[in-house]
Amino acid sequence: MAFVFAAIFIIIWLVTGPIFHYSDTWQLVVNTATTIITFLMVFLIQNTQNRDSEAVQLKLDELLRSTGGAHNALLEIEELSEEELDEIKHCYAVIAKKALEDLRSGKTDLGTPDVKRKPAERKE
Repeated sequence: MAFVFAAIFIIIWLVTGPIFHYSDTWQLVVNTATTIITFLMVFLIQNTQNRDSEAVQLKLDELLRSTGGAHNALLEIEELSEEELDEIKHCYAVIAKKALEDLRSGKTDLGTPDVKRKPAERKE
């Protein structure tokens, strides 16, 4: 629908060119209109992306919640600080390294090992 509207607008602008003798004002009208439309579309696209991201996050949360052995602490992982994310990432890297070592030595890498986090340090 938006494409059709934009195409009609451009056709009208082109048809009116000879009427206004292709003046600077004639060119300024289309330049201003496209700038305004582009500016508004940025917000529309950002809103759509935010909604999509939130929906995907909720679906992932539901998968985590319903999976036995999954860590429920990860349900709101996007709200954690950078340091907390780095700590969790390190824990999973340790698990991945151990699994790779197991595979190389002929063992299986299947299972759900516990994530061993260091106790949080108190800030006073």
